Amino acid sequence: MTLPIKYSYPPMEAQSVADLPVGREWEYEPKWDGFRCIAFRDGTTVELRSKAGRSLSRYFPEVVAALGALGAKKFILDGEIVVPEGKTLSFDALLQRIHPAASRVTRLAAETPAKYVVFDQLADERGRSLVDKPLKERRPLLEAFAGKYFNKARGVTLSPRTTSLRVARGWLAGRAGLDGVVAKRLDLPYGSGARTGMQKVKRIRTADCVVGGFRYASKGGVVGSLLLGLYDDAGMLNHVGYTSSLTAAERKALTPKLEKLISLPGFTGQKPGGPSRWSTDRSAKWEPLQTKLVVEVTYDHFSGDRFRHGTGFVRWRPDKLPRQCTMEQVSQPTASVARMLSPPVRRAATRRA
Repeated sequence: MTLPIKYSYPPMEAQSVADLPVGREWEYEPKWDGFRCIAFRDGTTVELRSKAGRSLSRYFPEVVAALGALGAKKFILDGEIVVPEGKTLSFDALLQRIHPAASRVTRLAAETPAKYVVFDQLADERGRSLVDKPLKERRPLLEAFAGKYFNKARGVTLSPRTTSLRVARGWLAGRAGLDGVVAKRLDLPYGSGARTGMQKVKRIRTADCVVGGFRYASKGGVVGSLLLGLYDDAGMLNHVGYTSSLTAAERKALTPKLEKLISLPGFTGQKPGGPSRWSTDRSAKWEPLQTKLVVEVTYDHFSGDRFRHGTGFVRWRPDKLPRQCTMEQVSQPTASVARMLSPPVRRAATRRA
């Protein structure tokens, strides 16, 4: 099989599942919190492509340079672009890189350099396609490739893998910067654009938050979203996100109750932002509330002192005091991804427990 020359090759995708599959035909890898990226090299040309097929090269010049410095002159790799920050990863820093100004991209590349974490190889250093080979053959070839070319590389590293369910569940439970765990079938070839033979389990957690304010919906005069807050060590209530997963009936019943609680200051620390390119003056306006209500929400990731995505409403918590809703609930685990991002290549595969 010959891979496309025009850098258009959709990556293999994962099906979301509730729990990790079990069996000797599966291996497990960390699900990194970054941008999925297929990296192409042909001589002096290096091209980075997103899952949607868009070029990422201009946004991550340090990754392009790192791949261009490898001894291999031809290859196609599958991996994730991440930005390490201390013991964890910063998705916020990653998002800041998608900017039209080249000067800003250059500055951020120096201040918060990204890494390319490789977990599959689609073509080898001779340009030969590997996609028809099963993973149990591709992965040893990738490890040999990494052993030959990655040891002295800066900005390129091999993702660990394991056949131990115990190790995989440990990754799922406690590693800062991991978005979950991916399971892959060892006996299947690389399925470009398909969700066959690859499954993912994301970390889902809950937190109790103070409702420090709300926004009205764009129509109907009812509540649109609840603005969530957590107390920091100084006792300040900081806005950390929102939840809007309420039914029409719940919005209608909740609106008069919230309107009775409208009162300054609401949030005493970090407050909700103003209008942005995605919002209007009306949608950005918010109403502060007396800090009396506590709600439990689900979330998948917390970074940059806020929930990365909208959260899911679980239930009201009248049994919980607002002052008990602290940042400690969402503090990152002490386990570090630093060593996982630079593992010795010879130990990249963890033996079955």
